[in-house]
Amino acid sequence: MRAEQMIATHPHVRGEVNTALARCVEACFDCAQVCASCADACLGEEMVAELVQCIRLNMDCADVCLTSGLIATRRSGGDVPVIEAQLRACELACARCAAECEQHAEKHEHCRICAEACRECERACRDALASLPRSSTAAH
Repeated sequence: MRAEQMIATHPHVRGEVNTALARCVEACFDCAQVCASCADACLGEEMVAELVQCIRLNMDCADVCLTSGLIATRRSGGDVPVIEAQLRACELACARCAAECEQHAEKHEHCRICAEACRECERACRDALASLPRSSTAAH
């Protein structure tokens, strides 16, 4: 993905990219795709009734990750409190989805892959949160 490269071209950023935030953007979009795919794979399983909670968390996580990636991508102006709140929500959604998928990982490979992507995104959100400025209104 090209999040960091693209953000660096933004006139408000002027090449001073918050690398942790750019990596988080990429992790969010990757996780959204993986969660959507896992939900779909769960729907194809014979024992789909046993996977209802997993499907729900996959869908929730996909939506939260997609929104988080979009919000964290925007560099015009800046609203660190909103970015922080969104990344905290993403971190939580990823943790919950990963925990559920880990329960099914031995039986379903798609759940193992999804849990891995969720844990990676959860870490990326934590790293991005730690990288945000505390006294400024802009985060590049």
